[in-house]
Amino acid sequence: MLVLAVPSVNPRMGTARFSLIRTLADGQVHSAERIGRALGLSGIEVDELATRADALGVRVLKAGSGYRLDEPLDLYDAKLLAERVKGECPVLRLEVLDECHSTNTVLAERAKAGAAHGTVLVCEYQSAGRGRRGKSWISEIGGSVALSVLWRFPHGAAKLAGLSLAVAVGVATALEKLGARGVAVKWPNDLFCGDGKLGGILIETTGDTSGPIAGIIGIGINTRLRPAARERIGRPAADFFANGPVMPSRTAVVAGVLSSVVFALELFSREGFAPFRQAWLDRHAWQGKRVVLSQTDHRVAEGKVVGIAEDGALELASDRGTRRFHDGELSLSLESMVE
Repeated sequence: MLVLAVPSVNPRMGTARFSLIRTLADGQVHSAERIGRALGLSGIEVDELATRADALGVRVLKAGSGYRLDEPLDLYDAKLLAERVKGECPVLRLEVLDECHSTNTVLAERAKAGAAHGTVLVCEYQSAGRGRRGKSWISEIGGSVALSVLWRFPHGAAKLAGLSLAVAVGVATALEKLGARGVAVKWPNDLFCGDGKLGGILIETTGDTSGPIAGIIGIGINTRLRPAARERIGRPAADFFANGPVMPSRTAVVAGVLSSVVFALELFSREGFAPFRQAWLDRHAWQGKRVVLSQTDHRVAEGKVVGIAEDGALELASDRGTRRFHDGELSLSLESMVE
């Protein structure tokens, strides 16, 4: 079953800011009078909205008696996305939001309140996205994807080893089908193209140790980052635009990713990580490289990456022999970047 909820236009200033952005997304000039009439706002209020749009990382320019964006935005086609998901992933219940602080946080709250298995939140603008170990995830309107999936597992936490790696295979497969080139995975939850991070996965779980477990699978993907967003990220970042011959719409990216991830989640629920192991190794970015494992800035181990085990554990060859590590709160870095 699929439920689609797209926020309607607020006649006052609450959600009108995003309604203005949606109106201007085509990059064309729209008269202030027409905008005000559509949103039920005065000319002064429309001008205030245009100024406030900067807080979302969007530049609204004055153009005579009207307004336009500095460049068009690729916003979601909610109706088309609903049709795609309904046809390809009937188990999902989809909701498209204009704004939220974090899709994972919002969906976790809904999961506690009894949200259905397969609930999905997709957001145009995520103001406080989160990564692992408390890090922030920077996204921008029209230039990245942020979504979360609620998946309920009947078994306990011990059966979820390697889940983030299986999801990474699902996301990478979808991006490759859409035309992305050189997609690689980094243990335990990142996607890379070249030296830049293309996407990340954040999985948070609640439930009894013996099960059932509610998993919130958060997925972030860079589709077309502007210079300002890259500056905010502050580290090498890759995007789909620079790594594919044709840039698909964000709607197509979300539909493709959801279809592939649902397949991965269903297979993982039945068979665990083992069926994904070879596909993950085929895309392994740091296979054979020397790395450092750390936890809260404390070095835990160092050595050469041998591979991963069938439960998703990292296999590291060191002077103490081959050792296995499960993700937990561990961070993995190239040794050359740490020294």
